Amino acid sequence: MLSLLSFLLCFLCVSVHGWLISGQNSAPTATTKNGSYVGLFNPTYNQDLFLGIPFAQPPVGDLRFRNPVSLNTTWEGARSATQYSAECYGYGSDDWVLGNPVSEDCLTLNVIRPSGVAADVQLPVAVWIYGGGYFNGGSLDPRYNMSAIIQESVDMGKPFIGVSMNYRLHAFGFSFGTEILKAGVTNIGTRDQRLALHWVQENIEAFGGDPSKVTIWGESAGASSVAVQILAYGGRDDKLFRAGIEESGGSVSFSRYLNASEWDLYYNNITRATNCSSAPDTLACLRQVPIETLSAVFNSSATAQVPGWGPHIDNDLLLESGVKQLREGKFVKVPLLHGTNFDEGTAFGARGINTTEQFIAIVMENGPDNATAQTIAALYPDIPAIGIPATLHGRPPPSQAALGAQYKRAAAYGGDLMQQAPRRFTSQSWASNNVSSWSYHFNVLVNGVPVELGATHFQEVAFVYNNVQGLGYDTAVGVNPFANEPESYNRLANIMSRMWVSFIVDSDPNGNNATSVHWPVYTLDSPQNVVFDTNVTDLLYVEPDYYRAEGIQYIIDRFISVYYR
Repeated sequence: MLSLLSFLLCFLCVSVHGWLISGQNSAPTATTKNGSYVGLFNPTYNQDLFLGIPFAQPPVGDLRFRNPVSLNTTWEGARSATQYSAECYGYGSDDWVLGNPVSEDCLTLNVIRPSGVAADVQLPVAVWIYGGGYFNGGSLDPRYNMSAIIQESVDMGKPFIGVSMNYRLHAFGFSFGTEILKAGVTNIGTRDQRLALHWVQENIEAFGGDPSKVTIWGESAGASSVAVQILAYGGRDDKLFRAGIEESGGSVSFSRYLNASEWDLYYNNITRATNCSSAPDTLACLRQVPIETLSAVFNSSATAQVPGWGPHIDNDLLLESGVKQLREGKFVKVPLLHGTNFDEGTAFGARGINTTEQFIAIVMENGPDNATAQTIAALYPDIPAIGIPATLHGRPPPSQAALGAQYKRAAAYGGDLMQQAPRRFTSQSWASNNVSSWSYHFNVLVNGVPVELGATHFQEVAFVYNNVQGLGYDTAVGVNPFANEPESYNRLANIMSRMWVSFIVDSDPNGNNATSVHWPVYTLDSPQNVVFDTNVTDLLYVEPDYYRAEGIQYIIDRFISVYYR
């Protein structure tokens, strides 16, 4: 299956010509600190692909539930780097892209570059970190194929090298509790990411990349992973990157932070289900459980009540909450491109809410007491015209029966809590520290997405990647987001991908030669977003960042005291 996928990535593309290309037509090689690799030449894109390169020792056997360990071997000759590795085990394992293989031996990365790059060219580098709620996903997902956007970079005369990685997921990567904390094996999945970034620093020059020009980039949990790297060790700058891109995620935790003793309930459920609860060393016992058994437990009711997977405050990698660190300026001061989609709340808000009493109840589930929830209800009134989805994009309104009479109200609040307020708070934090950030809003209803979901979570990814062929979407969701849509969709993909390229290369999205609309730096005096919207003539415009101002500020002011984030 992996060989077939590699073949498809080489040929389901369009051709590219650029000043950097040398016309190479043989298998490329690169020599890293540990040894040499031979990759694939992609004749259609005129690119070199190095796939499935290990950046750590396989986390199997005694290395399961341990922090990642660097490679400690060297070799003669060239090892094959022509196939993506399996994804890391997660919840459902292959639900993100159906049929993907999974393995514990998954700590690998991929390097994609314009072909014929000399080792001393030192191109900028973009490192992609996938999303999936920290419980699913993988770098072999063809929706994250970088060939189209790298081609765009060559066409612009601003070539860069793309890197994507795997990291451990779900309970393999983000278990917590007293035993985990005592053993010093917290936030393993995030530590996987960080070791991959160290590998890039040590080895990317061998592929023609510049280790001083790395941009880390992700969506959803991947965007939050970018934020964690910016916050890591109290905002210590280890010179692993010079810029960040966060799409629909960031420094504010998706769920309430729990301390280790609170997490013991969930850890004990796991050890009980694996017959490890009475072992003198429960972690050592878990390392001996057959992988198929352990994965089945992680996909069972034993973990069903976990409030959310992801990083934890461990007094090491994460010293404090992201909100507290941003308020105190404890983060790596690098340029940031980030944003959210208009209707994130249709993915994060509650459904089936028909009364104000039900709305107040779901508000209280996230931390607010009754008085606070009453205030939130006043700030988010039951007025469908000001809820979300904000626009119908020219399509008829859906029936509210299955969604709930107060669906738009619940979606507006849920989206603001999970996405819009964190995005605005991040913009304000960068501006307060005199660091440049560019904020966006994405308002496009793509093919195959019901109107009641609007411009919902994840939908900008295909545009950013310039994936107008919809590679991978047929398998994942059964529909190409660009099929049956007007040419304006393709043009917007060209604009967005070029803005992302400009940011990766120049740390500023404006040198893109794709639009005359200037994307302003976010400031406290003039807070502005650029809005991507196929319903306007230029396909984008600048808006003041004041939407739902009172409600969002109320949430921001209570991130820590009420929401425990």
